[in-house]
Amino acid sequence: MLEIKDLKKTYYTKFTTALDGVSLTVAPGEIVGLFGENGAGKTTFLKCVLNLLRYEGSITLDGEPVTHANIERFSFATCEHSFFPNLTAQSHRDFFRMHFPRWREKRFQALMEFFELPANKALRGFSTGQKNQFEVILALSQGADYILMDEPFAGNDVFNREDFYKVLLGILEPNESIILSTHLLEEVEHFVSRAALLRQGKLVGDVSTLDLEEQGKGLLDFVKETYRYEPDRVSKALDRLMEDEEERP
Repeated sequence: MLEIKDLKKTYYTKFTTALDGVSLTVAPGEIVGLFGENGAGKTTFLKCVLNLLRYEGSITLDGEPVTHANIERFSFATCEHSFFPNLTAQSHRDFFRMHFPRWREKRFQALMEFFELPANKALRGFSTGQKNQFEVILALSQGADYILMDEPFAGNDVFNREDFYKVLLGILEPNESIILSTHLLEEVEHFVSRAALLRQGKLVGDVSTLDLEEQGKGLLDFVKETYRYEPDRVSKALDRLMEDEEERP
């Protein structure tokens, strides 16, 4: 069980509070969508869970703090990329298999074949979409219990993204959990089992997609309702702009 309690993160150099008292529990087997507008704190949240940033509050895995002793139970796929650009995919596989004792070789090979990625080509020569695919393949093959993903499908076309959702659902085991940060709400609606919504560093919504379905709501409806989105805000803005134009001499 991953438990985050009263998580706070302040960037003092920018005098910015990125996370303000966030509490969240993720059980084994859950697929949690982490949603929010740009700057809501999603990436900071994931990096705090991985102990990559200093923070206030408590983050524990099965009651123990996240340290070098249990960090291998986490993996991270980020759109910023965390691989070595001059190494080939095969060399990455050799490196990861050496350092992660629970490395899943069959899963790695199957995913490489499915997405037709070249094994002996340096990563710097991959397209943006291929780099993102490979990043996720490494995260899924590491043998982690908690797989964190930060906008992992950026640069992939809609068909590749749809294939990836289907593949993920097909290969995940009951003990594997995913926390997925993305703006692609409608695409992942039927992939995630739960939605956590951040706004200005606060957790403002946490609901299962099953509950939403029973309420007759979609994920986008939930986000708009929680954010108190005004459907006519665009038309109001355009009206104001037109008025300004008409008042010009």
